[in-house]
Amino acid sequence: QVQLVESGGGLVQAGGSLRLSCAASGRTFSNSAMGWFRQAPGKEREFVAAISRGGGGRDYSDSVKGRFTIARDNAKNTVSLQMSSLKPEDTAVYYCAADPPFWGSRLFRSWGQGTQVTVSS
Repeated sequence: QVQLVESGGGLVQAGGSLRLSCAASGRTFSNSAMGWFRQAPGKEREFVAAISRGGGGRDYSDSVKGRFTIARDNAKNTVSLQMSSLKPEDTAVYYCAADPPFWGSRLFRSWGQGTQVTVSS
């Protein structure tokens, strides 16, 4: 199956910015919608953002809309999440995901190991 590796997590002050990146293996990347999820301690996994195969479709959770931007570079097999105006409640492990069965589904079939994002107050 497709392997995904996240990078770019770290510690940042509230109001700051951080850019996450996800590198995907395999030749099927360009045919797969991609997404980002996050999970804070003691909370359920939460959908963050998704981008369609060609990059023309984007979907965001209400909690991050206007602050986060998802993008992809199919030539490099990467997807990114630019995070701005970060809040302490954004603190979570962020996961890259690939290959939902259809656009709009949250049942992604490939997952990365996650990268920690910590926002200090």
